[in-house]
Formats: sequence, C-alpha cells, structure tokens
Amino acid sequence: MYQETITLNNGVIVPQLALGTWLIDDDKVGDAVKEAVKLGYRHIDTAQAYGNERGIGQALKEIFIPREEIFITSKVAAENKSYDSAAKSIDETLTKMGLDYIDMMIIHSPQPWKEVNQSDNRYFKENKEVWRALEDAYHAGKIRAIGISNFFRRRLGQFARRLSS
Repeated sequence: MYQETITLNNGVIVPQLALGTWLIDDDKVGDAVKEAVKLGYRHIDTAQAYGNERGIGQALKEIFIPREEIFITSKVAAENKSYDSAAKSIDETLTKMGLDYIDMMIIHSPQPWKEVNQSDNRYFKENKEVWRALEDAYHAGKIRAIGISNFFRRRLGQFARRLSS
C-alpha cells in the first residue's frame, strides 16, 4: 500500500492516499471505509455536503485501529458562509461522526454550490469568517489542521491577504 505522507507547516502528518467518499450513500459508506482500512488506507476524505459523515463515524467505531492512526478530512459545506454557521457545522460533524476531533477541516468552496463559477463574487469577507471559525475550532482542539478546496490558484493570494488584514 502507498504510504507516502506530507507534513503540514504545523507538524500534522497527512497520508497522501485517501479514500474519497463523494457519492457513497451514508448507509453504504461504512463498508467502503472498512474495506479501505483493511487494504491499508489511513486517510478518509468526506464532507458535510456528501451526507455520509454518520456512516463513516460508525465504521470507525467498528474497526480495531487506534483513532490516531486514521486521518479524517471533512469540509465545511459551501453554503456555510458565516462564522456562526461554520462553527455550528463543525460541531455537527464531530457529533455525527462521534469523534473528539477532525484531523483536517477544509472550506469546501469559495462560493455556495448554486453559484459556483456563475459570478465573480468569491465571498472573501464571508470566507474570512469561516476561516475564523476554523481557527477557533483548531485552538479548541476540535480540528488539527485547516485547509481550502476549489479556490482558483490566482485567488489564493487574494484570500491569504484578506486573512491577514
């Protein structure tokens, strides 16, 4: 099994190979997770939008591998564009999965899904609030790393500058 990892700037080690769970129903995802773990996978990727966090959490309870040996990535739903909605959704993910922490939580998209690539609005101000909720969850020990997804490369610098202002 491919065991390469990446070490993030905060020291968190991420297995490069992950089981992606998009389009796997909540009632079927557990079997996929258990089989993947048997094959040697140690990174499971999910998202609030996938609707299968509960099934993944149940599967994690049924496998006999220490929690710290499984890396879980989830993503804040693209529609959550405020501090309060993001913070609430992080707590909901933890509850659904039955976990004390998520290894990495990512902003799933700069825009709500219904607007993706339909406008120039990249929700910088709103995503800054989502990022702040992620930082607070990080400092509270609810998540171990923070990331972003589906941002255009040319927009990353703009977003990073707004985070520091």
